[in-house]
Amino acid sequence: LVKEPGFEHAVRFVMPDVDYPAFVSGLTSISSQDAFQHEIMAPFLELLANKTTAGISVSGLENYNPAQACTFITNHRDIVLDASFLNLCFLRNNMPTSEVAIGNNLLIYPWIDTLVRLNKSFIVKRDLKITRALEAARQLSTYIHYAIGSKKQSVWIAQREGRAKDSNDRTQESLIKMLGLSGNGSFMENIDAVRLTPVSISYEYDPNDYLKAREFLLKRNNPDFKKSQRDDLFSMETGLLGHKGRVHFRIGHCISDELAGAHVESRSQVARKVCDILDRSIHCGYCIFPCNYIAFDRLEGTARYAEKYTGADQRRFNSYIEDQLAKVDVENISEEERGFMLETMLQMYANPLRNQLMAKECTLR
Repeated sequence: LVKEPGFEHAVRFVMPDVDYPAFVSGLTSISSQDAFQHEIMAPFLELLANKTTAGISVSGLENYNPAQACTFITNHRDIVLDASFLNLCFLRNNMPTSEVAIGNNLLIYPWIDTLVRLNKSFIVKRDLKITRALEAARQLSTYIHYAIGSKKQSVWIAQREGRAKDSNDRTQESLIKMLGLSGNGSFMENIDAVRLTPVSISYEYDPNDYLKAREFLLKRNNPDFKKSQRDDLFSMETGLLGHKGRVHFRIGHCISDELAGAHVESRSQVARKVCDILDRSIHCGYCIFPCNYIAFDRLEGTARYAEKYTGADQRRFNSYIEDQLAKVDVENISEEERGFMLETMLQMYANPLRNQLMAKECTLR
């Protein structure tokens, strides 16, 4: 890894003041994945948190018993940092970290493959033909069951392939069906065996919000638009180094007890029920920031949540949105297109509140 020029460039880019020879000396003395995470990744993530966030917090740690390995399943906001910051929360509290499911589309260079494996990641194969996709899904399911049942090692996986670019988080049924492909029991028992534990991730600000708005615009104007590898790299870099404000993780209860009381028959019904339980828990667990209330009120044209933010909060958020929109590098943007992107960005910030309101209403019924 340390012989790769790309790795050195990445390290110096993120840590401009690094003493690289000393860094390499420390890295090459590492003899285990746990040591790598404690001695290399934890200090790096703390540095990143200090530079790019207004603090990372966690609640619900009492719901995680390290003696019982589980599958942490979360909403997906940042390509790189969702699982990394969650594991940082565990490292801070002297708890075991999770293995991380990462898509092979992110392994743009061979050294990235090496780095993520050192960091307790396993690879999710994507964009395969149908026959190979089923084989890959079964292999992934088997590994997750093995990690939890035999290695007693918790794992992390996002609730869907790719990020919910509008922050309207929903669990994919295909992901749940994948988890049920392996095991020695019924479909329901196989899913129960991986002990699904929902985690809500809340970023006050999304550094990629304007890039997502740009993508929505380009796709609206040209349905065949596809992002380039360069776009993906820039998104990763922006998410990694951009300002995120406050970041909060809420760890929910393992859904096994709730699932045990469910009356379902077919696999599709089981998968749908699991998705509903996970979505409701994730939505209820969001930390709602002033910007979420402001975006909701702007879109609705009301002052329903005016007591949740100050005039200074409002001016700060409105200025932030304008500054982000100014970064969009599309030529000759019309007023209509700019208005479309503005509304898109406001939706990103309002949707967590919308979903939480609906989830809490369902819970009360």
